[in-house]
Amino acid sequence: MNGDWLLRGRDGRLTAYLTSDDAVLCRAELAPGGPWEASRRIGGEQRLRPGPAVGQGADRYAHLVAWRPTADGGSVLVHSTHFRPRLAPLDFSPLGHPNRTGDHTGTPAVAVDERGRAFVFVRNGGGGVSMLVQKEKGGWYPWVDLGGRRVHEQLTAAAGALGRIGLFAAAPDGILHWRQEDPNRRPVRAEGLDVSPEPGTLRALATSAEHTTLYFTDRRGELCAWRPGAAPVPLITAAGPGPVSAVRCVIEGSDCTVLAQRAASGRIAFAAYPTEQERAGAWWTESGPQLPADATVSVALDEHGELVAAAHTPSTCSLLLTRRKDEPGLALRAWQQV
Repeated sequence: MNGDWLLRGRDGRLTAYLTSDDAVLCRAELAPGGPWEASRRIGGEQRLRPGPAVGQGADRYAHLVAWRPTADGGSVLVHSTHFRPRLAPLDFSPLGHPNRTGDHTGTPAVAVDERGRAFVFVRNGGGGVSMLVQKEKGGWYPWVDLGGRRVHEQLTAAAGALGRIGLFAAAPDGILHWRQEDPNRRPVRAEGLDVSPEPGTLRALATSAEHTTLYFTDRRGELCAWRPGAAPVPLITAAGPGPVSAVRCVIEGSDCTVLAQRAASGRIAFAAYPTEQERAGAWWTESGPQLPADATVSVALDEHGELVAAAHTPSTCSLLLTRRKDEPGLALRAWQQV
């Protein structure tokens, strides 16, 4: 799943959006902090290609985007909205193709602005990035080519604290960046970064009213944090491959950013540091059992604003959950199967 897949709904319940061979599944708490319902397949029997994306706006609605194969051997992007955890998500509806027709071109990314509009981004057939924006009263605006070249498949997008959308993409010659300067205008190319990250390691998080922080792993294996307008800061050696999951939370009265990643050991590694103060340093602490190579982790805040983490293993259909203990530091409870 491209994006953090553990989300809190408007009613305080958590929902996990999970991938299977040809579908997206969802599981939700029956009550905040309580037991979980069985998994449900989103969109009925529609078959989907691997690599869906999920995003959430301030209204707590979840937006899911994926590629669906077509009868002629091509693919079309589809979109679903999930309003509340205990309600069934809407069926997937077609969005079209950035090149009108053809096969899938890259892993989509989705972010939601302050008006609840989904912004869908995907690499197009020319190697750049295309965008589709949802209308406030239903439907979508036409596809827009945002430019770029030789963009790697996986993008990352986030809505800043003011609701403005930022998009990041990796390319062989650096990191490309698009930013929405005005909420009524499309994102435009902004300052990039002359650093070649490991493909598939980008993850963006709104860390203040002014800034979105991009996390990526560089070629030396260092997990770096970058906010446009400043130099990237090497934070810590990456615990493992792929992007981190990240969330802001209050720990002992301080605004902190918590990072989680499946480590090379197979366990889940956590690190925390004061938000936007990367030079204070961070270190990994591993937790839980050893998990298969396809396991992923996502972190979120529960109805009390406390840290909760989930680990999903598609090959075994396993979902594990842990929460922060009510004690100093980043101590976690024992992982539980849900």
